Amino acid sequence: MRSENFASDRRKSIIYLVIAAAFSLLLFKLFQMQIIEYHSYDEKSANNSIKAIEQIPLRGIFYDRNMNVVVNNIPAYTVRITPADYSKKLNRLLETVLDVDSGYINKILKGNKMYSKYIPVRIKRGVDFKVVSWLEENSEHLPGVDYIVEMQRGYPDGVRGSQMFGYTKEVSLQLLQRDSTGYYKPGDYAGSSGIEKAYENLLRGEKGNNYILVDSKRKEIGKFKNGDADVPSVKGDDLVLTIDSYVQKIAEAELKGKRGAVVAIEPKTGEILALASAPDFDLNQFSYVTSKDYMEKLYNDPAKPFFNRATMSAKPPGSTFKPLEAIAALDMGVINTSTTFTCRGGGIFYGRFFKCDAVHGTLNVVHAIEHSCNNFFYNLIYKIGIDKWHEYALRFGFGQETHLDIGSETAGMIPDSKYYEKLYGPNWPKSIMASLGIGQGEVNVTPIQLAQYCSLIANDGVSYSPHLVKGYIDNLTHKFIALHNSKKIDVHIDKKIFDIVKQGMFLVVNGSGTAAGSRIKDIQMAGKTGTAQNPHGRDHAWFMGFAPFDDPKIAVVVVIENAGFGATWAAPIAKKIVEAYLKPDEYKNELKTDDKVALNQSQKTEKTPNAN
Repeated sequence: MRSENFASDRRKSIIYLVIAAAFSLLLFKLFQMQIIEYHSYDEKSANNSIKAIEQIPLRGIFYDRNMNVVVNNIPAYTVRITPADYSKKLNRLLETVLDVDSGYINKILKGNKMYSKYIPVRIKRGVDFKVVSWLEENSEHLPGVDYIVEMQRGYPDGVRGSQMFGYTKEVSLQLLQRDSTGYYKPGDYAGSSGIEKAYENLLRGEKGNNYILVDSKRKEIGKFKNGDADVPSVKGDDLVLTIDSYVQKIAEAELKGKRGAVVAIEPKTGEILALASAPDFDLNQFSYVTSKDYMEKLYNDPAKPFFNRATMSAKPPGSTFKPLEAIAALDMGVINTSTTFTCRGGGIFYGRFFKCDAVHGTLNVVHAIEHSCNNFFYNLIYKIGIDKWHEYALRFGFGQETHLDIGSETAGMIPDSKYYEKLYGPNWPKSIMASLGIGQGEVNVTPIQLAQYCSLIANDGVSYSPHLVKGYIDNLTHKFIALHNSKKIDVHIDKKIFDIVKQGMFLVVNGSGTAAGSRIKDIQMAGKTGTAQNPHGRDHAWFMGFAPFDDPKIAVVVVIENAGFGATWAAPIAKKIVEAYLKPDEYKNELKTDDKVALNQSQKTEKTPNAN
């Protein structure tokens, strides 16, 4: 009897102990949750009842140098799906409304499966207002489906600027992985090329959030704290470009139907006034999701419209390189203005005959530039020597990138003796140098390099590296902030030498030179034509020039591929660019009275026999 009571008392003690321990543990857990980890659970609770709606900021816009808007923002609708709230049973209905292929929604959702199911996924941009109206009317039957107003790029001034402006596209997985700041989310857009890419950090702005109260079914029931907790987005900074939109439009119009490039620069500052490449493409097609058909058309186009010929197309410069050779020879003292060579239609150099385009007789350096005498410059390069010639070319920026602020450049090629020794050995054929003397052979330059070189000649050897952006307008202070994104260039050559060379370039246009047909009324332009041999077809036509002669405000380079003579095809375009910039009002009036014939030179015929 005693033993039974003893066991019963013991069992009671154990049970009481267990109950006490459990109760103590429960009390401790409640204390931990409500006191120690209060903030953590409060945050989780808030997450279950508060929905953060990300506010995408307006992207910064582009102004030209005269504060004309050339790239802006246009409102557009984007349909989104929040996977946590969405039923795939709606796929067929929604695909029909959005007018997309079957399986389209599943493909996008699958591609974003690695991210939180509470992050909205952009399904289609640029939807019609009728679609938005339908979504509004049927919102209660479309859980997880919503739309937002976003901005697409617009081009109100009519400037195409394809390779220069660039475009935005949806961020890639690689960018998301590289983004240490966590700024980008799946479906965001970012600059992908050109200025849009180079200045992305200024243009994108800062995201904001609106906080909405939701019930257990994630239905919105009102604003959290009456909107006081909302964080507004901050618009991106607006960029002020160096280009003149009118000059840019003239350049683009002149290149229509051709393959080539135009680069115009202000010699004193290095500011680019126009940068055009043809063929180009329509940036409006990249404002939303670009159609597959349009992309295939661009990728399959043999003319390569994505290729920026102004900065990436390296070609022999032809006779436009002759002024550089003259500068080097004068600076070295191997010739002066009294030095002459006699041209009898060509000359023999190291056992090979190299022809000239005419019999020029006896010429000094000024008239050799004027008449573009090949024979004079064949002789000259042998006086200079290939390595000195190479050294002077590098001083003027050839054989290296100009560091234009949108990148995507080709360095080109300036050979030296070591280059030929690698190809042929120590006894390489010296006859090769004759071709280099007239800008042929292995020498290759880009239009942007040639424009920088022309600016240096125009401004007596001192200028700044080419750049497209002056600065930005801070959206908080509304003040203009200059960007010092250009370096001073000084080739350290006496002004008197430039005066001699520029006199020859003056006569090219205003004397009896190869570009006499491109004189400008009331404006003295100096320049140099070039016709570069092309083993794959017709010659490439070059022209470089600057104006006004006494106080250069513009330097311009034009190249037209597979066209023929530089005097026939490139120089007339440069003339129009100069006119458009230096006397825009008069030029606009001329265009109106002449049916804008000046905007289309595609039907020209070659008439100049000595036009190199």
